[in-house]
Amino acid sequence: MRAYDFSPLYRSAVGFDRLATMLETAARTGEADGWPPYNIETTGENAYRIEIAVAGFKPDELNLEVKENLLTVTGRKTANDDTNARSFLHRGLAERDFERRFQLADYVVVTRADLVNGLLSIELNRELPEALKPRRIEIGTPAGLIEGRKTKAKAA
Repeated sequence: MRAYDFSPLYRSAVGFDRLATMLETAARTGEADGWPPYNIETTGENAYRIEIAVAGFKPDELNLEVKENLLTVTGRKTANDDTNARSFLHRGLAERDFERRFQLADYVVVTRADLVNGLLSIELNRELPEALKPRRIEIGTPAGLIEGRKTKAKAA
């Protein structure tokens, strides 16, 4: 793993400290185990979907929380007495607790989450405020001007 030095960025740029911190955090916590597996896809110009494979988890064992542009998905298996009574020859389904974190861009909000067939789908949309959306400004011309020159009023 490489260590990046962002001190030149801090010396020459103002206001990019949050970006550098995010890059450092991403490099430091590379989620080495890769469990549970997930996909991130774009479903439109301002729409995204995160799909996480959570086979064996019930909806009440999963928790989604968004705080300060950080989406945290947590899975906590409840104690199941039935599992202790069972005798496994092979146990390949990982029923362990997990926590996945996703850094969201500004104005990206979670709109919906569904659990279908062991796949947790989280829908996200970028919702820009009206003040940040591009808008067209009409250019007006004063009445009575033709090609930059005033016209003389015709005598009746």
